[in-house]
Amino acid sequence: MLMAFLNFIMLGEQDMADRNRALKLGMHTYTLHFFGFGESWGFGKDYFFPQVMTLYELMDKAVEWELDGLQITKVDIGSTDPENLAKVRKAAEDHGLYLEFNSSFDAGSDSRVNCTVPEALEIGHALGCELVKFSLDIKRPRELYGSCMHPAVMKQMAEKYEQFKECIPLMEKYGLKIAIENHTDTFADEILWLVDKLNHPSIGTCVDTMNPLQVLENPEYAMERMLPKAYCCHFSDDLIVVDPLGVHDIGAPHGQGSMDCPRMVQQILEKSPMDRITFENEIAFRSMDEPIEEAREREMKACEESVRYLRDVLKLGVRNR
Repeated sequence: MLMAFLNFIMLGEQDMADRNRALKLGMHTYTLHFFGFGESWGFGKDYFFPQVMTLYELMDKAVEWELDGLQITKVDIGSTDPENLAKVRKAAEDHGLYLEFNSSFDAGSDSRVNCTVPEALEIGHALGCELVKFSLDIKRPRELYGSCMHPAVMKQMAEKYEQFKECIPLMEKYGLKIAIENHTDTFADEILWLVDKLNHPSIGTCVDTMNPLQVLENPEYAMERMLPKAYCCHFSDDLIVVDPLGVHDIGAPHGQGSMDCPRMVQQILEKSPMDRITFENEIAFRSMDEPIEEAREREMKACEESVRYLRDVLKLGVRNR
């Protein structure tokens, strides 16, 4: 009887591992932003971290880490000339990696990631992507409390609606999906308003697991609301720290932060149509005087710890089957 019970438990764990492995595992290049990937953030508008690793070297790393894909930005690819985009596409194919393209309208720190909707779709198509993810970069009123659907916000959302609607034929032509993120400036219900108004099966949400905190929203609520229409997920696990200097949302390796990562994966499996998870770390400077070399070392270590946790503990990714 005991052996039967133990076998039942083991089969249940194996079934969960098989289900989790069905989710491909990708990485948003911002995870290594101190290396010059993703977008530079931390020292004001358009202060750029030098790129000390090429995208092709990162692809080598992704294969070494047994990742399935990368979500990249215009910063990572450098030139958007057709020849260069074709080169990046072929390199990804040779590495067995899928690519997704990540775009902003008016990024708060690094304008190099900005694209118009048609420009982002053209780049995504040239790279062989299935999905293009957009941050909206909404300018909110100072008072965040109770500001969901604020008139000043909804005016901007209506403008974004027109821009996306105009490009639906181009999206359909290229067979792309669009995912709109609850970035650090939007509530879940605002993103859903836009997605619902666009009302197209290829336009959905990108759920960021930590960004809701930036607008004083419950991350669990945001996930529950956005997952049914999610085509993309920025999967983060930050550490919430309260000390004499205030409340801090500090980037951490997955499994070492304040989020319940296994539960979030279960929510994704049960409530979303997604077949992949894109992880993202938000490692920050320990102080404004920390040498960039030390920050890079910590960032790489956190990235590798996240990969091990996501693959070996949560059993995500198809390369490790």
